[in-house]
Amino acid sequence: MPPTPRRAVARRLLPAATAWVVGALLVAGTPADAASGSPYTPVPPAHPYAGPVGTATMHGDTGSSDTTPLAGPGAGSLSSARTGLFSACPTILVGADGYPVALCTPILGQVPTVHLLDPDTGASLTSLALTKGSLLGGVYAYIDQDDRLVVVDGSRSLLRIGHHRDAAGAWRLSVDSSLSLAAAVPADDAVTGLSPDWRGRVWFATGGGVVGTADDTTGTVRTLALPAGERIANSISTAPQGTAVTTTHATYLLTAAADGTPKTVWRQAYDRGQARKPGLLSWGSGSTPTFFGPTDGTDYVTIVDNADSTVRLHVYRTSDGATVCSVPVLVAAGGPGSENSPVGAGRSVFVAGTYGYPYPAVPDGAGASVPASADFAGGLTRIDVRADGSGCDPVWDNALRSAAVPKLSTADGRLRTVLRDPVIPGTRGTSLLDPYRYAEIDPATGKVTRSKLVGVGSLYDTLQMAGTVAPDGSYLQGTVTGVLRITAD
Repeated sequence: MPPTPRRAVARRLLPAATAWVVGALLVAGTPADAASGSPYTPVPPAHPYAGPVGTATMHGDTGSSDTTPLAGPGAGSLSSARTGLFSACPTILVGADGYPVALCTPILGQVPTVHLLDPDTGASLTSLALTKGSLLGGVYAYIDQDDRLVVVDGSRSLLRIGHHRDAAGAWRLSVDSSLSLAAAVPADDAVTGLSPDWRGRVWFATGGGVVGTADDTTGTVRTLALPAGERIANSISTAPQGTAVTTTHATYLLTAAADGTPKTVWRQAYDRGQARKPGLLSWGSGSTPTFFGPTDGTDYVTIVDNADSTVRLHVYRTSDGATVCSVPVLVAAGGPGSENSPVGAGRSVFVAGTYGYPYPAVPDGAGASVPASADFAGGLTRIDVRADGSGCDPVWDNALRSAAVPKLSTADGRLRTVLRDPVIPGTRGTSLLDPYRYAEIDPATGKVTRSKLVGVGSLYDTLQMAGTVAPDGSYLQGTVTGVLRITAD
């Protein structure tokens, strides 16, 4: 039997529980949702085998909506504090007990390391090094229903990592269970994404195009090889209807046979362009596919393609893969490309551009970019699906330069991200002295409503990583050197 889920300590119980109750009401579509008047619901449903909605995955939930039911920093003066970990920290998750867990890659050695963070300060309470794998291996993980981090390490082992106090009261991280996937994942391959399904199995996808299910209660592992030449460079998403996977050529909806073997429900190819672009990490879509929709939060699946001159948002019906719309995005910024998963809530989708973003490294096999380099264009676009599902319409399009994956709060109605401003206003170049600014954006207009400088220079580079709203309202954002904690007085 799995251990009983831990609960928050008494000193944090009331504020955390209040936020969670409000979030649950919003997700469930109860009168609290109607009272809020929010057009950005519903979102994908709570998952019985994942942690709290909004903090269980890098993209908030298993549907990768990049939404949260938690309100962010309040109306007071904003402040930020940096926890230096000498590591890039792309994944910051929070379980039901309120303790953030960060998955980071140290600058030296690049050995993935798990950190348990102090909820009140963001400081690392303890850490655990994992087996080293590929650049993208070990980036995507999730919190399960028992507050354990679920991740695949460089040895191709599926791990559940728990945090516990020892007899002296000190925190420690431990591998609570392990299942080898080595028989299913080739030695020269690595797991790039994973997410649970509604039967408790863990779906995983590898860079080489293998998709599988793993049941770590029985040890059963089943796989499907996607067509030769199709690689998977981002994570995967799960909903009650199935598992969405976007390769460098197409988007799939998959389900599993009775024995767990994946099978294709539908496949939709997209325009992948002539080559990888600067500011993208693979030759193809940079999207983790996003489930969204006005009925149950999973009516549609959406991605952004990699077309040469102008990229397009593609929205598919989850039930049969039919195309709802294919519309240009990121036009105002003039940068045709996004490495980020779209934000999806209700009938609305928000796309942030990454074309030209200066990543310090790209994965092996990514190929040369065309052109070899470009200025960071940025851009943020909102597209709405029509109420009758007959197509999509642009709502707004601007040139904001988001340096992180935006996150939308359905509780306070704000998009949150970090903006990378140029040293010389009005230019699009980047430098080691660029300022980074936490920003709150009105999703109705695309206008910045509040912002706060969080740092200047490469130590504060948020490298298109996702932020997380914690139960206490603080905003936790990974950087190339650690974690920022943004709060309001």
